[in-house]
Amino acid sequence: MSAPATTAAWPALPRDFYLRHPVDVAPDLLNKLLVRADGRIGRIVEVEAYAGREDPAAHSHRGRTARNATMFGPGGHLYVYFTYGMHWCGNAVCGPEGEGWGVLLRAMEPVDGLDTMRQARGLPAKKDRDLASGPGRLGQAMDLTRELDGADLVRPDRGIWIASDGMPPPDAPAVGPRVGIRHAVELPWRWHVPGHAHVSRTRAGVPPPRKTKNP
Repeated sequence: MSAPATTAAWPALPRDFYLRHPVDVAPDLLNKLLVRADGRIGRIVEVEAYAGREDPAAHSHRGRTARNATMFGPGGHLYVYFTYGMHWCGNAVCGPEGEGWGVLLRAMEPVDGLDTMRQARGLPAKKDRDLASGPGRLGQAMDLTRELDGADLVRPDRGIWIASDGMPPPDAPAVGPRVGIRHAVELPWRWHVPGHAHVSRTRAGVPPPRKTKNP
């Protein structure tokens, strides 16, 4: 079992870091560390920006709802949502209160607490790159659930935060369209660390239609 993580060892990013447009925050999150107090730590290697009312692909595009209310709070909080009836996904809320901006954490490289991540995912000792290479896998590996929706990443009130160990974002991150959306597919608002093995293996563009049961 890994040692507990503390903000003394892994200082949380300041509020000002998040109080910007998500297109500015997203690439700066690359190579930052997603930390849980139980010792699970992962390096963020893939992200997507979502920009509220100006972005038809954002959950917040049509305004505040019970589901997306956290996105309309001030930057530096964690927005957690359930998707496809099976996955919890995490987003760093950005900008001033009321904007509905956020950055989806799409993939991370496990750094510490791998045994706990494997247990959370119910996996045997497989390749480490499979633990958190995709937003659903990341959410499961880090136990992101509705109970963490609204958690303050700056003043870790629920044992989760984002820190830096001094590794800067890549000078030239890979940029492209977002994955699995049906609107605003042309926007190049997905960034990842070039050539990184833990980036999700998925193609960008319109997702396939959901299967429906025969009548």
